[in-house]
Amino acid sequence: MPKTLARLSSRELGDFTTDRRVLLLVAMALVVGTGGAFAAWLLLRLIALVTNLIWMGRISVDSVSLAGVHPSWWMVAAPALGGLVIGLMARFGSEAIRGHGIPEAIEAILIGGSRMQLKVAILKPISSAISIGSGGPFGAEGPIIMTGGAIGSLFAQCFSLSAAERKTLLVAGAGAGMTAVFGTPIAAILLAVELLLFEWKPRSLIPVIAAAVVAAAWRPLLIGSGALFPLAATSAMPWWGLIACIGIGLVSGLQSGLMTKLLYATEDFFERLPIHWMWWPAIGGLVVGLGGLADPAALGVGYDVIGQLLADHITLTAVVMLLVVKSVIWLVSLSSGTSGGVLAPLLILGGCAGWLLGHLLPGEPAFWALLGMAGMMGGTMRAPLTGVMFAVELSGAPDTLLPLIATTGTAYAVTVLLLKRSILTEKIARRGRHLTREYATDPFETVTAAEVMVTKVDSLPAKMTVDEAVAFFTADAPRHKSYPITDAAGRLVGLAARADVLRWRTEAPKGDATLYDVASDEDVAFAYPSDLVGQVADLMVARSVGRVPIVERDGHRLLGLVARKDILHMQRGRVQQENRRTSVWTKSAEPAKRLAG
Repeated sequence: MPKTLARLSSRELGDFTTDRRVLLLVAMALVVGTGGAFAAWLLLRLIALVTNLIWMGRISVDSVSLAGVHPSWWMVAAPALGGLVIGLMARFGSEAIRGHGIPEAIEAILIGGSRMQLKVAILKPISSAISIGSGGPFGAEGPIIMTGGAIGSLFAQCFSLSAAERKTLLVAGAGAGMTAVFGTPIAAILLAVELLLFEWKPRSLIPVIAAAVVAAAWRPLLIGSGALFPLAATSAMPWWGLIACIGIGLVSGLQSGLMTKLLYATEDFFERLPIHWMWWPAIGGLVVGLGGLADPAALGVGYDVIGQLLADHITLTAVVMLLVVKSVIWLVSLSSGTSGGVLAPLLILGGCAGWLLGHLLPGEPAFWALLGMAGMMGGTMRAPLTGVMFAVELSGAPDTLLPLIATTGTAYAVTVLLLKRSILTEKIARRGRHLTREYATDPFETVTAAEVMVTKVDSLPAKMTVDEAVAFFTADAPRHKSYPITDAAGRLVGLAARADVLRWRTEAPKGDATLYDVASDEDVAFAYPSDLVGQVADLMVARSVGRVPIVERDGHRLLGLVARKDILHMQRGRVQQENRRTSVWTKSAEPAKRLAG
């Protein structure tokens, strides 16, 4: 037996990989959640302050609606000037403030090691307040997600943390900000899972939950309590009502796909303009102002409009105008690269479509408006669970859960079939980055070495001399790069590679030395049959080997070997198995087909 048979320390297997370090992240998440809640409070106050200064000529942080603003030349000039300021801030401050924030947060997570800059945390809320306050048709959720994420990232960078741990705190800050603005902790947690974490692991989910809970606890003191937009309608439906919900989902899905296509077509138009992108937000602001002349209610964040749709305090003409004007100015202004969120506009556009269709369906239009909001959000952002719970928490109407699931699930199905990428990921793809939003069980974490190893292993006897080994490796016959060395009992005593044999010959002039003599002091990388394929792959990388012997746990008798090609074949087999379609009919027919052949 060799003096040492060393292998990498193996983690204890279980359903989850989380350890006690998650408690440290929870403690940090409580701080980040508090920071996200106060950032949300500050952002809302900034938006109200800028809105009052620009449109009312007063210093105040009281919420104000732009629906009653009298049309004038200033209505056209104010959004254009606001866009100009944002363009200058992006050009000479940070280009990361452009857009609605969620793609930028995703990029920071996947590409930037979850590191965000301090100037982003400062400039993003200021630029968003200027954009929305000057009339931009955006919401506060995108900016607060990026601002809260920046707070979490900056706090994490003060400590010695891994990229995964920084990601957890970044997302915790984003979820806390969304919770504080809307009072929707469950939706914020689901948004983290469906859009930002790119995993579903306790190590990240538990801290995000902690941050959302602490933000929800701060919200009554900072912003207020209760549902933000209480639903006045009831969800009573006839027996065929769920079919109507599916119909609303189909419309919402088509509306989502259309808006996504138009958004990036408009963005392509701006890309072709022969002027620097710094000027684009001003052009977008000019279009916003012209739209405001047609319908002032389309300007600004529009939370009052959402409330009117869900309270059924709005006219048919107003809804039609709002749907048309809001769509145009939102597409143009967002494509221009200004700063603002997409969630509130999506709610308004989906709510208007649902409200209009509600006149043809049983019940009150407000109920169908809520379904349209959830369908539009879930379909456009490809986050159906977030859309459902967001609508429930926003309206305080849990009895709408089943209709919301039917509607949002349908909208989600339509958009994933129509478009390969969402409104959030298309921008990232255009920058040359591919990402997948599908979660699946990793075969590296479920398949064992025993399932992929080769059991008929070519090995070298421990009594083989170095001269014989040199002759073996230098022969014209095909050889592997390495071979396990076994004793008379079939136990692993070492590993002989071509380079090792030549080195041993140089270091030991006596060619009659055996492989046992020269290999017995060597550390051998090996694994057990119960080890996961992922652990074997990690061992290959750590020890720079392409073949790992598999031995029995007691006695180290050689049982098999796993090579890189075996792991690749496993991956190929998984893909084939996923795409193989069979039934009881095809299974019973296959033997007859083979016999006939």
